[in-house]
Amino acid sequence: MNPLPTQGKQGGPPRVACLGECMIELRTRADGLIIRGFGGDTLNTAVYLARLGVPTDYVTALGQDGFSAEMLEAWRAEGVGTEFVPRLAGRSPGLYMIETDPQGERRFHYWRDQAPVRDLLNLPQWPDLAARIIAAVDVLYLSGITLSLYRGGALPRLLDFLRAFSAQGGAVVFDTNFRPRGWPDPAEAGRVFAEGIALSALTLAGAEDLAPIWGEAEPEALAARLEKLTPEAVLKFARPGCLTLAEGRRTEIPALKVGKVVDTTAAGDSFAAGYLAARLQGEPPEAAARAGHLLAAEVVRHPGAIIPRAAMP
Repeated sequence: MNPLPTQGKQGGPPRVACLGECMIELRTRADGLIIRGFGGDTLNTAVYLARLGVPTDYVTALGQDGFSAEMLEAWRAEGVGTEFVPRLAGRSPGLYMIETDPQGERRFHYWRDQAPVRDLLNLPQWPDLAARIIAAVDVLYLSGITLSLYRGGALPRLLDFLRAFSAQGGAVVFDTNFRPRGWPDPAEAGRVFAEGIALSALTLAGAEDLAPIWGEAEPEALAARLEKLTPEAVLKFARPGCLTLAEGRRTEIPALKVGKVVDTTAAGDSFAAGYLAARLQGEPPEAAARAGHLLAAEVVRHPGAIIPRAAMP
């Protein structure tokens, strides 16, 4: 298993590619008007990584429609690379709507079954695209939602790609991010997640993600299982705070207090960006967890997945 690098293949900082899906986001304001944006768990992490100075690309598939063109323009404006994004004729991105309760907790509604990213690994150009990613990228980041896109179809091909990426010196980072809608059989999710974790140099895990698929709710049991599967992990508790697991150490890092939570969308995605950016700069896991908490604490104070650039801590 390759450790997280602090230097890239080209001699500069490590280059990260985030693999997953970006969708059209609809969010209802307090006055009833609907705001349109873009979002997706790995895309959110990619944007925050780029804002933190990490060379970052996004890997997905889009259509040739106007929404897809707007997405690409927005990602480039954020400094996220788009050279690994094939575009398919006659297709459009998926869509989701966010409902947020008075406590800032959110509920999602999805329309995404025909999204072009679901065909990414079956495209004729995928072998060449995969080879270019392996040659150019140092760290590959994906999530449990990414795995669910290919459940029952191209999932073995995705896992083979992760193995090939690791075999060529790359480091895989896996964020558990479990959504029951994508996994009708929780036991299947448990097996697949365990395989993804075992292929990863770093696992960013949520206790609330793992409990329903592994049948264990106690942090102690989850931590012990993670330590057997991956060399480094962060276990995020159901309550604010997390446990870093690395180099034989377990360290609990409390979350920062937030005055008023407006929207918890992308709290985990931004934590992942803050943690990973710090680790790639050589910070120890404990300091990286504090960096993740710092960014997440600001993100939940704003509506939507991506906060204004001026609000970045």
